[in-house]
Amino acid sequence: MALSYRPSRHSARRPQVSFEFFPPKNADMETALWEAVHRLETLRPSFVSVTYGAGGSTRERTHATVKRMVEETGLRPAAHLTCVSASRAEVNEVIQSYWDAGVRHIVALRGDPAGGLGTAYVPHPDGYHQTSDLVAGIKAIGDFEITVSAYPEKHPEAASLEADIDALQMKVDAGATRAITQFFFDNDLYFRFLDKVRARGITIPILPGIVPVQNFKQTANFARKTGASVPQWLADRFEGLEDDVATRRLVAAAVCAEQVLDLIDRGCTDLHFYTMNKADLVYAICHLIGVRADTPAPAVAVAAE
Repeated sequence: MALSYRPSRHSARRPQVSFEFFPPKNADMETALWEAVHRLETLRPSFVSVTYGAGGSTRERTHATVKRMVEETGLRPAAHLTCVSASRAEVNEVIQSYWDAGVRHIVALRGDPAGGLGTAYVPHPDGYHQTSDLVAGIKAIGDFEITVSAYPEKHPEAASLEADIDALQMKVDAGATRAITQFFFDNDLYFRFLDKVRARGITIPILPGIVPVQNFKQTANFARKTGASVPQWLADRFEGLEDDVATRRLVAAAVCAEQVLDLIDRGCTDLHFYTMNKADLVYAICHLIGVRADTPAPAVAVAAE
């Protein structure tokens, strides 16, 4: 069922927002990333995170991006880190390098199986076997703030949602201080999950992960791989817009605005946006909920997809 619109009852209170970016692969993507970073920096996010490619494939680029954020911006960057396909010594070296660079926040993730989503996960024989082990290893090296993942519809490999919450409890017991959820489109899924987590006695903040749908087909494909459901009402809204980029963006803005306003109305005070290294839609949604720059950022041209 689609969410109905109503003015936010919490509009007088400024929500806290955070943003996720991914390291660029080439010069053009580098330019696009830093345009997005500098535009969204003006919104004073509580933190920003930079992803880490499968099997550590973006290790150097992730580190370079985070280091540049520390040196050239006022942002508080969090570096994603996985333990797949790497020994403890290799992972510990990365952790120490972040500490030495002044990074004090890590997003700890197990990582996708080396064979890709849908294949069996095999731990490195000399590595950290699961996220809770990685969290404990990070804490042993430095007093990092540690964020982990959570799954309102359970991790695709988990036997059940209860088993997945068991895994979250292990991560918290190991030292995790915050969780960010996999993206979702039905807010009831998030709140039912939150009720179950709180009933277990898990009290860390559980930030809802929000993905503005820049491209519905791509988002739907990724959702299927990660176990996130795509409601039929959402598919209906984007139907027939495959080649109509301008209208698709307007619909995307409306859909994301409805979801975010509903989350705030129901008590959410912290929101995490998966930006896809694009600032325009996220910036607009933040403006709508009262998260605004002290000095408005200069407008940027919207590139065609």
